[in-house]
Amino acid sequence: MAVTVEAMAEVPRSAAAWSRRTQLAFAGLCIAWGIPYLLIKVAVDELSPVVLVIARTGIAALLLLPVAAVRGALRPVLPAWRWLLAFTLTEIAVPWLLLSDAERKLPSSLTGLLIAAVPLGGAAVARLTGSTDRTSPVQLLGLFIGLAGVAALLGLDVGGAQIGAVLECGAVVVCYSIGPAILARKLGHLPPMGVITTSLGLTAVCYLPFAASRLPAHEPSSSVVLAVVVLAVVCTAGAFLLLFHLVAVVGPVRATVVTYVNPAVALAAGVVLLGEPLTLGAVLGFALVLIGSALAARGRRPAPTELGEPAATARGTRAAAHG
Repeated sequence: MAVTVEAMAEVPRSAAAWSRRTQLAFAGLCIAWGIPYLLIKVAVDELSPVVLVIARTGIAALLLLPVAAVRGALRPVLPAWRWLLAFTLTEIAVPWLLLSDAERKLPSSLTGLLIAAVPLGGAAVARLTGSTDRTSPVQLLGLFIGLAGVAALLGLDVGGAQIGAVLECGAVVVCYSIGPAILARKLGHLPPMGVITTSLGLTAVCYLPFAASRLPAHEPSSSVVLAVVVLAVVCTAGAFLLLFHLVAVVGPVRATVVTYVNPAVALAAGVVLLGEPLTLGAVLGFALVLIGSALAARGRRPAPTELGEPAATARGTRAAAHG
């Protein structure tokens, strides 16, 4: 049943909504979408990006498939197969492959910080597609601050040999900015569980023919196997279930706050667990990107297609596939 924006706004104001269970779900989602950069970094030491993407999406799709089937969420998405394919390409298939390849050269913490520029891209896409009102001075200031943060990251932490990987991250940001727009405008009336499960399965199937020649010559180490399993089970299948719970309980606006926490988790995980350096560029760039993203997203009105409950949930997946 569709709900109005006003009704959705009522949910986050309720203190009861933020029960201990919900707080734990929010913390779990922050971690689940903050550590994929570290896990990808571990996995690509022994696995090709294609094999990693197939393993992650295939396992996650198999885990979510029974849930989606029981909820009757699969059949309704089939008539929208063209937009579903476009969403799959921009939100999962292309960015996850590029991200995995980029992490062969970039530190996981830096990758996570560069991807933090997605809200800036999202604000730009919303403006270009006419889904927002006139850009306010505060939003423009946020865009400039965020871009300054990205410049700080690139200028202080990136060497010439890493430019190709940085460009891949840039393409990921563009994809992650377009994907949610497709989800909200063209697929927002469909069950989110069906959309996500089908997209994961499509990605695994499409990349399968390219994996045969890229299989590892030796059995992967236990650390790589563990990284892939956690990436698929916790950071993909489990994370989506947590997201849908949060959107249902506290609304899509507060659920997307996780977007701003993920980069901090990625930075901390890379520094603490992988021994990556904590540089001036990382600290300064992260702060500026975070502030800029928050300002750029202020005051945005939902588009008419986002007034229903499914579309609201779609907005809650704005950070869905990141990492």
